[in-house]
Amino acid sequence: MSRLKKTILPAILLLAAYYAVFSGEYSWFALREVRMELEEAEDEFAKKRQQIDSLLALADSVESDPSMLERIARERFGMIREGETLYRFAEPPNLVRPSVDSARMERR
Repeated sequence: MSRLKKTILPAILLLAAYYAVFSGEYSWFALREVRMELEEAEDEFAKKRQQIDSLLALADSVESDPSMLERIARERFGMIREGETLYRFAEPPNLVRPSVDSARMERR
């Protein structure tokens, strides 16, 4: 009887350990993968929360700060105050810039 216990008990324990590590829905590898996915989701959530907070701060400053509203109107929409002159500088559309290689060839 004791020989049977010495043989079967370790075999059962090894089988249980193998099953816990390598197989089943809740194996060690599956749990490790789920933990990594959870960490990635938490990181993504933190980034999204930070974006939301910054957008809320921007919305608050646009609603309550007249200078911020003026800045947006000037930068985005090119609006100016009465008496001001707006100058816009633009490159000609058919401007051809020499490449780096052609500039090196001209120096030689």
